[in-house]
Amino acid sequence: MTQGLRRTLGVFDAVVIGLGSMVGAGIFVALGPAAEAAGAGLLPALGAAAIVAYCNAMASARLAALYPASGGTYVYGRERLGAFWGYLAGWAFVVGKTASCAAMALTAGAYLWPEQAHAVAVAAVVALTAVNYGGVQKSALLTRAIVALVLAVLAAVVVASLSSDAAGPGRLALDGEVVTASGVLQAAGLLFFAFAGYARIATLGEEVRDPARTIPRAVPLALGIALAVYAAVAVSVLAVLGPQALAASPAPLADAARAAGADWLVPVVTVGAAVAALGSLLSLILGVSRTTLAMARDRHLPSGLAAVHPRFQVPHRAELAVGAVVAVVAATVDVRGAIGFSSFGVLVYYGIANASAWTLGPSRGRSNQVLAAIGLAGCGALAFALPPASVLAGLGVLAVGTVAYAVSRGRHTGT
Repeated sequence: MTQGLRRTLGVFDAVVIGLGSMVGAGIFVALGPAAEAAGAGLLPALGAAAIVAYCNAMASARLAALYPASGGTYVYGRERLGAFWGYLAGWAFVVGKTASCAAMALTAGAYLWPEQAHAVAVAAVVALTAVNYGGVQKSALLTRAIVALVLAVLAAVVVASLSSDAAGPGRLALDGEVVTASGVLQAAGLLFFAFAGYARIATLGEEVRDPARTIPRAVPLALGIALAVYAAVAVSVLAVLGPQALAASPAPLADAARAAGADWLVPVVTVGAAVAALGSLLSLILGVSRTTLAMARDRHLPSGLAAVHPRFQVPHRAELAVGAVVAVVAATVDVRGAIGFSSFGVLVYYGIANASAWTLGPSRGRSNQVLAAIGLAGCGALAFALPPASVLAGLGVLAVGTVAYAVSRGRHTGT
């Protein structure tokens, strides 16, 4: 008999875990590449990413209320579309979010000790895997403290930027620049990297109290708070830097503090970025290990990964395996490449979530079905607007996963 996980998370903790996944290092690293792609279209790109994220959030919330088990869209796709689509969602999530874990770890390393960024990244993965091993409630408590600190740092940047003499509405646009639809879509796809954390609430469905009520409340609440924070940060940074300087900046929030004449804030932003990256990494490892657990239960991954620790009530083997893989990737990959690759995988994951929600039909509300259709189309548009290298790598990994599924299914059929 499969051992279940302990339900300990209420609405507040679920929202905090979602915020810990979203309001993290993404906002510290994604604004620069997005501004490079969209220029003066950065704010419309943020709006486009938010619309797709909202549709995805609604789809995830409805499905999680119906299927409150660990695994998120892996479970929804399996139940609504068939075994292959559930598997493909799980594969896209695990692979994409593994890359995201590595990106977060490397972001922390780059801020804390740039000369030894890879070593710091590996150490961070090991340390936070150990924290998750101790139980989800301890993870939620640590995430709560990290979210509070990061929000305080971002608020300081917003206030310092908007109150400085360098700020001006004229910097929000760039005279003579042509804003293209493709640039806005590519920027939206990159900014989506910073929105994707709300799924963490759904993947923890088996550890949430009263999931039918808690998850539909927590998901849109977490998303709404994150959107408000991102909009304030994007406007304030653009107000002091402008699109061109923002696009060229490797550390836009620190450069915004300098441009605003708040040099004292630069080391605070540096620490905040590192803490944000660690907070995101903590929640990411948590979510990836739960999807790994669900796939192992169905034997799409080694069944030994489905073990639940008798004392801590966590999927300890899945967490250790995920931590080991992330540590290896963090020792070898490039941050920007990891972000694009992760965005592609996560958009595929949410595309399947929207398709699953659409099958619920008009009985669940005509507006909900329309949102699912918009979300599915939006995920496809943003995924294929990403840089070509990210799209090709993503398609290649999906192809590998499809072949692995076919081989595994043929082996089971043969026996």
